[in-house]
Amino acid sequence: MSDWGPLTGLIGEWSGEGGLDRAYSHVRHEVLDTPYLEKVTMKPFGPVDNGAQRLFGLDYKTAMWRDSEENPFHTEVGYWLWDAATGEVLRGFVVPRGITVLAGAIGVAADATSFRLTAQLGDPRYGISENAYLGQRASSTRYEVEVTTNPDGTWSYAEHTWLQMAEFPDPFDHSDSNTLKPA
Repeated sequence: MSDWGPLTGLIGEWSGEGGLDRAYSHVRHEVLDTPYLEKVTMKPFGPVDNGAQRLFGLDYKTAMWRDSEENPFHTEVGYWLWDAATGEVLRGFVVPRGITVLAGAIGVAADATSFRLTAQLGDPRYGISENAYLGQRASSTRYEVEVTTNPDGTWSYAEHTWLQMAEFPDPFDHSDSNTLKPA
């Protein structure tokens, strides 16, 4: 079994052409489903020891483009981490809009081909932090991602970020999904 457990299938360079972003457009004042292209790099590292805890991780970067845009509309940098002793999977990332997320789950099997991570605003362990502007206008209250490594050598994700926005009485479910293949 790999030291990276369920993250093993994510190691490498990836691209996806079938992404779908469901988001509110402030320009058009409506919810849009927008296709996107994506490039992801996942570089393995480890071990990292926190006392008795031993983590193996992936240093990752991702960027997403709509159609033929020159600049990505979304980028992230962060880490995926695996603790074999507890089955804990973590995803810590920063979005350059002023958001930091640490999502996680405990009890994931080392050979799992699918797992779900969550984070919530105000949670002291698996939490979301955001800048003051977003906190007042589009606060991320909950985050969830389901990751699946597929038998054909690809992997897929479906993620949801619930936003408390002035435009909606209830939290809005902003979603992104894609299947990535080796680049």
